[in-house]
Amino acid sequence: MGRADARRAQAQESRRAAKSGGIRRLFTWKKLLGTFFGIVLLGMGAFGALYLYVDVPAANAMAERQSNVYKYSDGTVLARTGKGVNRQIVDLDEVPKKVQHAFVAAENKTFYKDQGVDLKGTTRGVLNTLSGKGKQGGSTITQQYVKNYYLTQAPTVSRKLQELVISLKIDQQMSKDQILAGYINTAYYGRGASGIQAAAQAYYGIDAKDLNVSQGAYLASLLQAPSQYDWATATDTGKKLVKERWAYTLRNMVEMDWLTESEKAKLTFAKPQKPKPAAGMEGQTGYLVEAANKELEKQGVSAADREAGGWTFTLTVDKKRQQALEKAVDDQLESKLDREGNKVDATVQAGATSVDPKTGKVVALYGGEDYIKHYISNATRQDYQPASTFKPLVLASALENESETQDGSLIGLNTVYDGTSKRPVVGSDTPFAPQNQDDRSYGPISVQKAMNSSVNSVFAQMIVDVTPAKAKETALALGVPDKNFPERPAVTLGTMNASTWDMAGVYATLDNHGQKVTPHILQSAEHRDRTVNPEKPKREQAISRASADTVTKALTGVVDAGSGGAANSPAYDAAAKTGTSENNKSAWFAGYTPELTTVVALFGEGDGGRKQVSLTGTANSGRASGSGFPARIWADYTLGALDGGPGKTFDLQDVERGEVPAPPTPSDTPSEEPSESEEPTPSDTPSQTPSETPSETPTTPAPPTISPPATTPPTSPEIPPLPGDDDGQPGERPGGNGAAQQ
Repeated sequence: MGRADARRAQAQESRRAAKSGGIRRLFTWKKLLGTFFGIVLLGMGAFGALYLYVDVPAANAMAERQSNVYKYSDGTVLARTGKGVNRQIVDLDEVPKKVQHAFVAAENKTFYKDQGVDLKGTTRGVLNTLSGKGKQGGSTITQQYVKNYYLTQAPTVSRKLQELVISLKIDQQMSKDQILAGYINTAYYGRGASGIQAAAQAYYGIDAKDLNVSQGAYLASLLQAPSQYDWATATDTGKKLVKERWAYTLRNMVEMDWLTESEKAKLTFAKPQKPKPAAGMEGQTGYLVEAANKELEKQGVSAADREAGGWTFTLTVDKKRQQALEKAVDDQLESKLDREGNKVDATVQAGATSVDPKTGKVVALYGGEDYIKHYISNATRQDYQPASTFKPLVLASALENESETQDGSLIGLNTVYDGTSKRPVVGSDTPFAPQNQDDRSYGPISVQKAMNSSVNSVFAQMIVDVTPAKAKETALALGVPDKNFPERPAVTLGTMNASTWDMAGVYATLDNHGQKVTPHILQSAEHRDRTVNPEKPKREQAISRASADTVTKALTGVVDAGSGGAANSPAYDAAAKTGTSENNKSAWFAGYTPELTTVVALFGEGDGGRKQVSLTGTANSGRASGSGFPARIWADYTLGALDGGPGKTFDLQDVERGEVPAPPTPSDTPSEEPSESEEPTPSDTPSQTPSETPSETPTTPAPPTISPPATTPPTSPEIPPLPGDDDGQPGERPGGNGAAQQ
């Protein structure tokens, strides 16, 4: 290296040393500590100024609650709620001491020792608000009382800071007993109950002074999520969570020496009584309001927010169509029932959901005979099986996955299967041999005709060809909920659980050429303090247009020449599927026109909703299949909803016809000629005990899936389709997945 290079290197090193020294001089420990304490002092000063600036305000709107208004989509009023406050203030000494302690144990163990605030929880709440994560727990009882009584439920940073300051002041001005009394008297418990006295009456039918420890622990647990934890309407997950919260509360009481371990061991969970609907919720009104409230929860408007009042909620429900649906149920079902004199008629429950397939707006909903008499919404309940309305989804999955039959033929509408009743499926590790309606065998039959007549044996083989896993994947994408949904061949008969709301979304997606449709009932939510704009559902393509349109083509055949004939009309172009679950416990009609998708179902409900019973004998008409009352309700409603005039026709593209190679020898099992009557007459008393053990080794080898050419008829004549529908008795029983469960 020369002298010049050495000088340059030395100069560069000097510059680096000078720069490093400069940085070190800038960020010395003294300067860093000074900056930190300066920020702390500024923060303390700002908080001190805030403490002096913020006064304890007067009581808020929750303490002087206003009414809420629910409107139809056209702006006309559906209902007003919350005109009067369901609250009766009680002195703290009227509440048993252990019940008081239950609230403290559930919400704020350090309540009697803290200064009224939880800085860590408040900071977390502010950060979550700033990051858009919404509200977060962690507040003390004092903070929650301040929020309920003095402030609003708005998830804003300014409200959170006000809450912090006012809580500190309230803790200085009021005793802990006064704060606790204020808290339990202003908190919202669900069921329209504000305050512990109203809650005790709503959930247990007693006064607050008569609550025991178990009941008090449940009411204290409710405060975390009143709608989710109400035992009468909670999901299985909600029930599990509230029981865990109840147990957590009792453990904390033991930890704080408010309850002995032996006392805790003797306690059992106190299940509340059924709710009593509020006045003004008669008829369908309560069901509509309930559906809107559930959606509000999902959109971030909690029950406490809602009960504070002052809201205007506009629903997507079309008043005219809602009236048409109610009239159709009255004319086609209720007018024919003898609920007082006929034991079967007394168990019949109808439910329906009608959706705009382009937007997902719920335009009409039928929840039951009367919300006051039957608080469970038959439109949204998920405890019954959708039965054969699931079969089109098996076909959709076959089309979407380009599935082939056992002999390698591409599945489409012309593909021919063996429709022999009790035919064991081929290619499945799980034996399955379902019975067709009335044990009728069809011999070789096309997919189209099998759909028309809802032939169980055909779709049992088809789901094996597709694989149950792929069929489930398609079903979930279309909107079927994952409830009791095993990956077994028996699910082809719709043995999972779903509501009319769920299935309306599924069929609306088919109607919308495979683009996902998610039903929603909330159009807008407006308050003087804020406006909530409901999130628009994503409109991704659930399945291809070709697959969806092919299914639609198949379902037009059900209406034109199959089990859906009761809905056939020159006034509209319709596609539909009937369904009747095992032992006739539910009967479905899921159908659509280009403008409207509607699912109607009947449920056999006994023992106050705790038991599923057969619908056989409804209105003294024998078997209540999907092709009967549900189809007639659907047709009557659809005609009225579409103004009775000619509607649009389906625009179908790329319909898959399937492959039709030459047929092999058909099944040796002779086909039974069907009855000439429009609908077969089954036994009046269906079997309540299906075969527990499937036939694992058939005496005769199972015939292969066959696909004859379109121009060559099968060697034995094909039995014409029957107008009736049924899921029969499934042959698969491992794990209880092959048949309806009680």
